[in-house]
Amino acid sequence: MKKIEAIIRHFRLEDVKNALTEVGIQGMTITEVRGFGRQKGHTELYRGTEYTVDFVPKVKLELVVPEESLRKVLDVILRTAQTGQIGDGKIFVSTLDEVLRIRTGENGPDAI
Repeated sequence: MKKIEAIIRHFRLEDVKNALTEVGIQGMTITEVRGFGRQKGHTELYRGTEYTVDFVPKVKLELVVPEESLRKVLDVILRTAQTGQIGDGKIFVSTLDEVLRIRTGENGPDAI
């Protein structure tokens, strides 16, 4: 099983969620996060004063998928989250050794 962590723009969240649901993803965790990469934040104007926003707000999606679904899910996230501009985000994939469902004690793919 694989864990996917995708950092995306806020306004792309609904499109990504809907596209993942269409390909059979039944659950995900969403967290509002802030950070910076090459973009290094940006400047804004507030009441005539310019200030720097060092940490850009983003959304982090976390989902666990069977290995055979990985490529399909990654393609869906890439296609729906991409704007072609700096700051579109990143996707991280890691391998999970064990997954357990607390309520029933199921493990492995049955626990997803």
